[in-house]
Amino acid sequence: MSAYLIELASLMAIFFFAVVSPGADLAMVMRQSLVHGRRAAIITSFGIGASLMFHVSYTVLGLGLIISQSIYLFNIVKWCGVAYLIYIGVKALRAGQTAIAVDPAEDAGRGKGQSALKALGLGFAANALNPKAVFFFLSIFSTVVSAHTPMFVKFGYGLVMASALFTWFVGVSLFMTTPRMRAAFTRASKWIDRTSGMVFIALGLKLATEKAA
Repeated sequence: MSAYLIELASLMAIFFFAVVSPGADLAMVMRQSLVHGRRAAIITSFGIGASLMFHVSYTVLGLGLIISQSIYLFNIVKWCGVAYLIYIGVKALRAGQTAIAVDPAEDAGRGKGQSALKALGLGFAANALNPKAVFFFLSIFSTVVSAHTPMFVKFGYGLVMASALFTWFVGVSLFMTTPRMRAAFTRASKWIDRTSGMVFIALGLKLATEKAA
């Protein structure tokens, strides 16, 4: 049991720095918070957490190694991710002025609220279509986790990391949707979309330069 706790602590220490570093996930949650409200941002956060379990699952099952060793499969994942990030970036750039409710409670009463399925899909896709996650989870599981660790324990590690990721982004969602933050961005929604759009496009172009290790 102590060996498993040491493995989990080591995983979480590495994972913490990966979570707090800026990336497509953080940009997505921040835009969801400011443009579509607290509910959409939290659902998107859940989608990101579910996507993490997707990465953990294929890593534990050995599929991550297959993808990492295949240039063809890596490029499929990479270019899907590039296309997705640029697509949502262009959509954000083309968006017009958005009415931002200062009180988060008002989000539920807005007629043009984003559907739960779309918010969930945005979060899942933003994380799932990132080929760097393949190498990240493959590397940390192969170096930190023993080959003799049971598969159900490895999935347990994944659940802990997914829960931590979800909690982090829910915290970001709650902070970004406080009345003070919402009021500060009420008149700047168009620029929020433009800025986030450029960020997504830049992330997509950066991803396009990534090469399989």
